[in-house]
Amino acid sequence: MGRRDRQGPPGATDRESGVWLGSPVARRFVSPDDMTVLVGRSARDNDALTFKLGRPRDFWFHVAGQSGSHVLVLNPDGLDQPPRDTRRFAAALAARYSKARRGGRVAVHETTCAQVRKGRGLPPGKVILRSYRSLQASPADVGES
Repeated sequence: MGRRDRQGPPGATDRESGVWLGSPVARRFVSPDDMTVLVGRSARDNDALTFKLGRPRDFWFHVAGQSGSHVLVLNPDGLDQPPRDTRRFAAALAARYSKARRGGRVAVHETTCAQVRKGRGLPPGKVILRSYRSLQASPADVGES
């Protein structure tokens, strides 16, 4: 679906649906723990997802050392960490929507949006993490959407 085919009034923003200024910037999933998980569609969409829709306490995932989608787990309740099944689900989505999707298990970085920053001059989608933890995930760990 091209950008011209996307629906929504110009300027509308819906965090739950992954829509920023009238354009969908993310695929939407629901985790096993019933948390909303958003997956960026492109490098520019990753920036909008992380820095426009993301809030400081939302959980952020990305496959380590590879190009791929930013994955955001919305955290309206301000949890200190995501539930275990949601963490595994989000990490598997990060693996699936990355250049590592055809491989086996890969390292995925997990942090909060507060720990993600955009460095001066970095291209769309590239970020710097202040702190993170790593976990292993496989793209096969999540069902088809």
